[in-house]
Amino acid sequence: MKKEKAVVLLSGGLDSTTCLAIASSKGYELYALTIRYGQRHQAELAAAKRVAKAYRVKRHSVLDIDLAAFGGSSLTDMKMRVPKGRSDKAMGHGIPSTYVPARNTVFLSLALAWAEALSAKHVFIGVNALDYSGYPDCRPEYLREFEKLARLATKGGVEGTWHMNIHAPLLHLSKAGIIRWGMKLGVNYGLTHSCYDPRAAGRPCGKCDSCLLRAKGFREAKLSDPSL
Repeated sequence: MKKEKAVVLLSGGLDSTTCLAIASSKGYELYALTIRYGQRHQAELAAAKRVAKAYRVKRHSVLDIDLAAFGGSSLTDMKMRVPKGRSDKAMGHGIPSTYVPARNTVFLSLALAWAEALSAKHVFIGVNALDYSGYPDCRPEYLREFEKLARLATKGGVEGTWHMNIHAPLLHLSKAGIIRWGMKLGVNYGLTHSCYDPRAAGRPCGKCDSCLLRAKGFREAKLSDPSL
């Protein structure tokens, strides 16, 4: 039987790589989409290319969308500082400066466009509503509403010949739970990159929210991080 196609948003980070591995384990034909959006470093883009190659995706598309032109985030505005050394309590309260305005909406819109062009009914995204930094576009209600939007905004949706399903398999997992699942699937986390503000040669800073959440996940999973 011909494999069903799936578009997977791939940043090169721990979550999106696990998501790609899950889609692969379910037998989908994989189309990986990575966005160069004006982020302050290129390390995650290199990681995405490594991961896509390791999983032998059907096609890996890297698109340029310069969200840095708008600013509004410490990930795209070099004049802003990336928060570091925050406690679990601080990370769980409020929306941090690393939030990129409407980023997941932009990314999912691009994934939707590619999925419709491919006649692929499945889009995978590695968002997480537990161990995350308060981003509003990582919530289940947001994903449900985007699926409704997709039905209203596409030719196939209006004609009733095609619809898009958003898969967010990591949505209700802790970071440790994500890592454990990935390890069962044979994910090589040494290929991935999570740091918001890496040092020279792409080495993780170890202090930003993403680094701290990643370290907490490996610690709680009682595993060593192979990327360090």
